[in-house]
Amino acid sequence: MADIVVMRAVSSDNQAHADVVRKILDDNGVFGMNLLSSPGSGKTTLLEKTIRDNPDLKFGVIEGDVFTARDASRIEAAGAPSIQLNTEGACHLTANMIEMVLPKFELKTLDFLVVENIGNLICPAAYSLGVHKRVVLLSTPEGHDKILKYPQAFNTADMILITKTDVADAVGFDMKVVVEDLKAVNPKVEPWLMSSVTGEGYDRWYDWLRSNKK
Repeated sequence: MADIVVMRAVSSDNQAHADVVRKILDDNGVFGMNLLSSPGSGKTTLLEKTIRDNPDLKFGVIEGDVFTARDASRIEAAGAPSIQLNTEGACHLTANMIEMVLPKFELKTLDFLVVENIGNLICPAAYSLGVHKRVVLLSTPEGHDKILKYPQAFNTADMILITKTDVADAVGFDMKVVVEDLKAVNPKVEPWLMSSVTGEGYDRWYDWLRSNKK
């Protein structure tokens, strides 16, 4: 059964807490990631498939949601320890929240600590969590116009995954628009195409994870 922790967002001294989180991860040889996206883009599905396909890699997952432990339960069913962080109203996680729950993990046994942030492209983009990489997901059903609408989420991303590519044609998703908008917002990042249905992009994703294993 997933461990549920309820916390309130405290924004003051966020960077100081982020620095503590980074040091704890580094001291334990754990690579940290922050997953950002709109609701329903496929963050939990990405993690489930990644955990199941790579049993030799050890993941710990912090699930951020306003309510429920449904995502944490899915992660545990996939085979990884998970802590559910419920904010009961706040639209983002803070570094202080991450710092507070890190002791619940046996960090020395983990290769990766993944924070699945609360689903939206606005509030979470403004807060560093002290992890090593920020990964932003954009699903094709959301539309190809989101880069310029929510620039902070994308210009702070270390990696951008375009998910649900198997339905891109059906929903009229124009990849050319995404590429052009990214040139204006974050030209250093190349979007990766991903589909949990066809498996597109997953081998590349797994290779990237292995290259960052400490």
